[in-house]
Amino acid sequence: MNYFKQLWPLLLLLAACNGKQPAEKEKTKSLLSGTWKLISAQTIKGKDTLLTYPVPGQQMIKMFNESHFSFVKHDLNKGKGPNAVFDSGAGTYTLSGEDYQEHLTFCSYRDWENRDFKFKLQFKNDTLIQKGIEKIDSLKVNHEIIEVYTRIR
Repeated sequence: MNYFKQLWPLLLLLAACNGKQPAEKEKTKSLLSGTWKLISAQTIKGKDTLLTYPVPGQQMIKMFNESHFSFVKHDLNKGKGPNAVFDSGAGTYTLSGEDYQEHLTFCSYRDWENRDFKFKLQFKNDTLIQKGIEKIDSLKVNHEIIEVYTRIR
């Protein structure tokens, strides 16, 4: 019995820690789950900042469930004309607080497949801001991206 009395504070502390952390992770994942429309995007390389979205005549969405993400971008002219575009990708993700990591399994840019990318996420009401570095040495890609999404209800 004496042994139990000595361990009681430690057991209580462990129970409190184990109960809180998964609840926070689940809360953040539930904030992320759903469909998001891209509102703006920029790429920063060195001292140069390029606004890459919005693009007139295009639309992009990104979707999340508990473990996977996907994105699609297409033109609004149903693939007709000189500005026809269709891009897509999907994979798995992990999320811990604001630390978000994607593993891109499928991508219309096939050289980007099976790569990991680390980002920071911020939530502001129905707005999601994703910031981070995209780096692929073999493709000479090394830039920061900032994407702003709004939740589709």
